[in-house]
Amino acid sequence: MEVQPNPPKKEAKFLQEKAMENFQKSNFNSSFYYFNKSKIAFELSKDSANIVFNLLQMANIQQINGDYYGSKETLTEALPYVKNDNNYIVAINNFFGIADKELSIYDDAVFFYNQAIKDSKDDVSKQSPLNNIAVVYTKQKKYEKAIEILESILKSGNLNDSKFVKSKARVIDNLGFAYFKNRNPDKGLQLMNESLRLRGNAEDFYGSIESYLHLAEFYAKTDAKKSNEYAQNAYQIATKFHSIDERLKALSLLISNGSGTQYAQKYISLNDSITKIRNNFKNKFAKIKYDSKKEKDENQKLKLEKAENLLALQEAKYQKIVGFIGFVFLGIVIVVLVRYYKNKNRIIRIKTAYDTETRIAKDIHDELANDVFNAITFTQTQPLSVENTKETLIQKLDHIYTRVRGISRENNDIETGANYSDNLKEMLSTYNSKSTNVIINSIEKVNWDAIDEIKKVTIYRVLQELMVNMKKHSHAPLVALTFDSDQKFVFINYVDRGKGAEKNKIVKNGLQNMENRILAIKGTITFDTEPDKGFSVNIKLPK
Repeated sequence: MEVQPNPPKKEAKFLQEKAMENFQKSNFNSSFYYFNKSKIAFELSKDSANIVFNLLQMANIQQINGDYYGSKETLTEALPYVKNDNNYIVAINNFFGIADKELSIYDDAVFFYNQAIKDSKDDVSKQSPLNNIAVVYTKQKKYEKAIEILESILKSGNLNDSKFVKSKARVIDNLGFAYFKNRNPDKGLQLMNESLRLRGNAEDFYGSIESYLHLAEFYAKTDAKKSNEYAQNAYQIATKFHSIDERLKALSLLISNGSGTQYAQKYISLNDSITKIRNNFKNKFAKIKYDSKKEKDENQKLKLEKAENLLALQEAKYQKIVGFIGFVFLGIVIVVLVRYYKNKNRIIRIKTAYDTETRIAKDIHDELANDVFNAITFTQTQPLSVENTKETLIQKLDHIYTRVRGISRENNDIETGANYSDNLKEMLSTYNSKSTNVIINSIEKVNWDAIDEIKKVTIYRVLQELMVNMKKHSHAPLVALTFDSDQKFVFINYVDRGKGAEKNKIVKNGLQNMENRILAIKGTITFDTEPDKGFSVNIKLPK
């Protein structure tokens, strides 16, 4: 007997199919709406694969409509749901790279493309991010690097199969354009013409737009007539495919070739129109997310109210019996609880202070004691009159001074005034390095002025301890922190792609101190980790 899917999952799949239908018809608003609804429905059945799939489609729609910052937020939202599926990891990094490329953040784009290559399962899946890196290098005028990558793709032979002809044509076209920009116009023209021929044979009309634009730029300074012909071909095909950016590029070339004011007027009109449309899309995407979150919160609130009403009815049955005794007992309980929680919070504060002092002492012992001893031994055994010996001693003392400053910075006073969010962001950003990329999302969404000083200090210290823990134990290449709030609570989500750990061992890594801090301000903190699957933390605390 065939097992039927449960109703919530069936509904989620139906919404996903509806989203795909609208996407194929370019109904992006509706498609984004249904992907988001489907994602929420899949959350009920904890179907991580489909949640990630929906979020990737939503990010893709945002990028198609120019909402690159919004797409990065959506991709960050997908990170906690990614398990060991390399295809999804590659896709997420590739989308991050595309967003940063379009935002002209080229070094970050190359970083994410390299991450996609690192996680690719085979050589064929590496070709797209490699090609994208070459495109970024061409934009940065690093033409020789671009040529080296594109030549290696062609020499590998992975694209010789007829089913990859479109990808091969794209690589050849980019290689020709790079050669042209690198002062080798003859070879560049030969390759760009070869690419256009391949695209024509494969009926890759959309891909031919890029070929025509490259050829129009090639002839711009030597043959204006030919350049205009290629630019007009690109404009006509881009118009047919509703490709606004390519139409604008074609018009820009026609204007620069002095083809008349008609193109300038078209350019201005089209540019103004697409700016308004894209801003409208951004607002609609943000509203769809906001409305769905609000609806989800309201549904949870209704469920809670229903449960509270049932509980109230049950309590009413016993109210007449309990009467005066109940009130007296309740008063006693309240007094006991107040005293208990006061003592508990006092113990937590004392323990937190003790743990902090212990940590400082350990840092001084582990990080400074040996260095100081070595410096003393050095002065006793080496002739300080020699210049090289003096320089070595100065370096050792400077190293000790740097470590002392690091310990001081981790335990100094925190500015909780108007500059709190900037200082918090600056602290988190200090953990950016060549091996670690820290992404900070929506920190400005939180009204920090409405949060009292003790809670700000707690948030700062807990996040600082998380980053130190990441640096010492996780060694994560990617860390994402997302901030959010509503009328009552502040939400902080931390995700990294580091080593992870056994769930029953995470307290041993020093995280108990963080939990004590959050509990002391009546908040909640949950940790989720597994070996080689990263580490995530969710913090919720009242304003």
